[in-house]
Amino acid sequence: MASHKTAQIRLVSSHDEVYEPCDDSFALVDALLADRTNLLEHHPTMCMEIGCGSGYVLTSLALILGQEGNGVNYIATDINPHAVKVTRETMEAHGVHAELIITDIASGLENRLAGLVDVMVVNPPYVPTPEDEVGSEGITSSWAGGENGRSVIDRILPVADNLLSKKGWLYMVTLTANNPSEICGEMRKKGYASKIVVQRSTEEESLHIIKFWKDLNIEIEELNDQSSTGFMGSLLAQIPLLSSWRSNNSDNKC
Repeated sequence: MASHKTAQIRLVSSHDEVYEPCDDSFALVDALLADRTNLLEHHPTMCMEIGCGSGYVLTSLALILGQEGNGVNYIATDINPHAVKVTRETMEAHGVHAELIITDIASGLENRLAGLVDVMVVNPPYVPTPEDEVGSEGITSSWAGGENGRSVIDRILPVADNLLSKKGWLYMVTLTANNPSEICGEMRKKGYASKIVVQRSTEEESLHIIKFWKDLNIEIEELNDQSSTGFMGSLLAQIPLLSSWRSNNSDNKC
């Protein structure tokens, strides 16, 4: 079996209350494939998915890492117990394994996993919906994102910052309505650089798979900007963010 093979749809388990692999799932896996060489050179020891759903993405990540990923620990969470069961079945069908936990984002794992996750993948609930649909039971929880689709994303970002290791990478699915440039800006404040790995438009939505990684140069730049020019320097520092976002270059930095 080729080490870069992704999960086979025919082997992905399913349940009426679990989100099946769709355009966003495929785009996220394509981003991992596009970054495969870097992932192999990264030598992760802990990979995590928040909101594992069908298990298609985490299973694909394990297969992408292949033999080079021997010794990697995989962990996944989902608030939907049916999703955890389906993910377990999907992974077993492909001969890979992970620790699976029923929880909201990473509740209860903050101390145990703090600073240990080298690769995190997230296909969050990003669809703009009424706030009262966020966190609903069953399949609705997989897409209901509240106002601007950001309610769950904004809760995930600080958790990711806490769990990611010093060399940690985060791959996240975003929708244009989520204001991805603003998300990049929020992560920049935490010391993360970012770039769009995959950009894809469907009939219903425009998806961006963004990769975040810690960059000490950003922290130095921010300190210099704030010390030399104060608020205005900090504000001007955001202009490259916005201008680069408008470019259609799929390897573009946010």
